[in-house]
Amino acid sequence: MSDSPETIPAPDAQPVEASTTEHEAAETGGTNWLAEMRGLLLMLLAVIGFHSFVAKPFYIPSISMMPNLLVGDQLVVSKYPYGWSWVSASMHFLPRSKTRIMPATPAYGDIVIVVPPDRDEDYIKRVVALPGDRIAVVNGQIILNGKPVPQIAEAPLELPVDPNQPCDPDDFPGLRYRAADGRQVCELPIFRETLPNGATYRIIDHRNQPLDNYPETKVPEGYAFLMGDNRDHSADSRAPIIEKGLGGPLPLADIGGRAEFITYSLNGTETWNPLTWYGALRGSRASLRLRPMILPQKAPTKP
Repeated sequence: MSDSPETIPAPDAQPVEASTTEHEAAETGGTNWLAEMRGLLLMLLAVIGFHSFVAKPFYIPSISMMPNLLVGDQLVVSKYPYGWSWVSASMHFLPRSKTRIMPATPAYGDIVIVVPPDRDEDYIKRVVALPGDRIAVVNGQIILNGKPVPQIAEAPLELPVDPNQPCDPDDFPGLRYRAADGRQVCELPIFRETLPNGATYRIIDHRNQPLDNYPETKVPEGYAFLMGDNRDHSADSRAPIIEKGLGGPLPLADIGGRAEFITYSLNGTETWNPLTWYGALRGSRASLRLRPMILPQKAPTKP
């Protein structure tokens, strides 16, 4: 008698049919469009979440923050420094509210993204007054809590003229000229402004205009006063809402993040042809840090 075990016939088995579209796609070798769409949706949600809670790119479309930001700059904005609010969400689909999660107050001199009171657009401005401050503007100079904010004239800045910075005569009358090397440049008058915490940065103020004077206003709790560095071409807290300004101090809940650094900058000569992109780069602006330099504060003298 053989020692091999007997082969026990298996009961009749029914073939197992694929129960999901994944199995069907695998068997047929076709594309599983449902899985592809699910993957794309998850990727989109991840991008929206990152842009809403961590950081997002921002493109500079206007001259309001010259000379520190130029049209064509692409920068990174961090979303968490002041907490999260309705404005943190990408595309601003949440209803307006003054509620903030993990709130924090900006520092003097921070460059921030803000949404105006009457429309869902992103502005970029600088914080020049904080909750409880009294602020006025007299002949273009900030008066903060009764003290003039120092403005020191510096050497003019020569910016190359390009499609993104044409030095339009209506905006900069008499400031465009041809340099000795043949380049067209825009000669901008520069002042260095320094706020009470030592934050220092350059501004442009080259003409007399109505926004050079603003009556003293007290910034309410939970608000901040914002201004552009190009003082003659900025719709900011000095400008009324009807003129596309911010209409005075703005709630901190309407501030959506802090500008950190420039990733790259384009001069406007680029086209859809990728071969033109390299030539359009402003190489010297890549990786520029946008946090203001802080000057050391003088220790109070003893009486």
